[in-house]
Amino acid sequence: MYWRGHVGIALLAYAPVAGAVRVAGEPELAVLGAAVAVAFATLPDLDHRLPVSHRGPTHTVAFTVAVGAVVAVATAAVRPPWTAAFVGGVAALSLTSHVAGDAITPMGIWPFRPLSERHVTLDLTPAANPRANRLFLGVGAAALALSVTLTP
Repeated sequence: MYWRGHVGIALLAYAPVAGAVRVAGEPELAVLGAAVAVAFATLPDLDHRLPVSHRGPTHTVAFTVAVGAVVAVATAAVRPPWTAAFVGGVAALSLTSHVAGDAITPMGIWPFRPLSERHVTLDLTPAANPRANRLFLGVGAAALALSVTLTP
């Protein structure tokens, strides 16, 4: 997927979390989570600028867990522990949504490297499909908007 698709998939993944956080009486935290989800949605594609293969180490479960933990620890330096855990969790969720988004393309991913060479692809749409990328962005934005507006 391209950036629009990844942002949309991240928002779609985050939408139920945003609704739950609003129900818990933390609307500001829901907004922070949405910003974190968007900010981390395309991070794995930094591999285009690194001396590693595309959809290599930055497109793995290990990367999502490691980055989520680092974000949580870094956030704990300036925010309460529960906020730090939330921010790290949303970052990991967003990164996981990126990996899942790339799994629907013909190129697929190797999410468990270096432990496993299992290749995962659903081969549903090419990453460059502009219609699919716009559709995901629209669905993700709509899901987040509905989640936030339909919760008290």
